[in-house]
Amino acid sequence: MLAAVLLAVSLAAAATAVTLLVTRGGEGSDTQAGREEVMAQTEQFMLRMGTYGPDLLDDSGAMPDYRSGVKEVITSKFAASFDKEAGAAEQLVAQAGVSRVPDVFATGVSSLDEDSARTLVAGSFTDTYTVKDKTVPQEPIPFRIEVSLVKIDGEWLVDDFSPVTAGGAVPESGDPVPAPSDTTSTEGTP
Repeated sequence: MLAAVLLAVSLAAAATAVTLLVTRGGEGSDTQAGREEVMAQTEQFMLRMGTYGPDLLDDSGAMPDYRSGVKEVITSKFAASFDKEAGAAEQLVAQAGVSRVPDVFATGVSSLDEDSARTLVAGSFTDTYTVKDKTVPQEPIPFRIEVSLVKIDGEWLVDDFSPVTAGGAVPESGDPVPAPSDTTSTEGTP
């Protein structure tokens, strides 16, 4: 009788352990999928926001494809702020022939729940300028940025971003359009 009770307890414990492993494994893969999703959206945001140049200008000196590409990955709240600042990039491109290309080195997740996330992204921006019909490349400008995302209707969207460190060439919160750096300094907004 004692052997039967021990066998039943052992089987129940084994079943519980298997259930916990399966449940945790499922949550782990859901969590990993969520992490990968927010990191991918963060990278898309940086690539879209940090890529512009004369080829995006229309006849009026605006960059409608640039604006719409960025707006696809940001919240409407953030889009209002972005619209106010996008003109600065358009003006630099139209007047100085500025081009910018980002290179994202790494992204990571600092926090994640079902409807909000914070990510960290590091990389560099490479600018070129047109001076007397000659393209002048600049040294890459490093950036480290914390990005806030929210999940709206099942889609992760960027809601804000801010520099991780005070120094270096990173945009400040509320300045969503990276502007070219001064050629003599690495401080300021990208």
